Amino acid sequence: MAQEQQAITGVILAGGKSSRMGQNKALMTLGGKRLVDRVLEVMRAVFDTLLLVTNTPTVYADLGVRMVPDVWAEAGALGGIYSALQQAATPSCLVVACDMPFLQAALLRYLVAQRRDYDVVVPDVHDELQTLHAVYSQDCVAPIERCLAAQRLRVISFFPEVRVRTVTTSEVLPHDPQLLAFHNVNTPEDWRTAEQLAHG
Repeated sequence: MAQEQQAITGVILAGGKSSRMGQNKALMTLGGKRLVDRVLEVMRAVFDTLLLVTNTPTVYADLGVRMVPDVWAEAGALGGIYSALQQAATPSCLVVACDMPFLQAALLRYLVAQRRDYDVVVPDVHDELQTLHAVYSQDCVAPIERCLAAQRLRVISFFPEVRVRTVTTSEVLPHDPQLLAFHNVNTPEDWRTAEQLAHG
């Protein structure tokens, strides 16, 4: 693959409790594939190096992907991003969640291409930052650590300390015209919507 992809690790966060769904959503089947398999298929098409952040590695043993645990307990998505950056051997990571069944490889490649001179590249879709569909550089580690230590667990908590590139909706649309990439599955209602999209 191009050098661009070799200098970045594709990361899948699979550490959530799935409490609103009532079961491990990553293992739920949509369109004949588990959610985590759908995510992994697209990530493999884009990245040479992959990492799965999970505290239940036996559940995902069949994926054949390097797995690392959360290194900062009970810290949510911010802790997952931190764990990925701590364990990655590349200057940057592109982080997605395991419950995003409609990832678009073209959009991921676009985000990767924007990362020069920035510490974070994050889509801002209709005034909502898509922090679990974003690029983070190793320069984020220390600012994230300070936020974790202060129990400031929102992903955007450290953004004022780093160089952030927001990718606008108009930039996203050529790569994902229906904005499906950001649809994640947290609730049974989200799941029903995903089923309709998958079969539509």
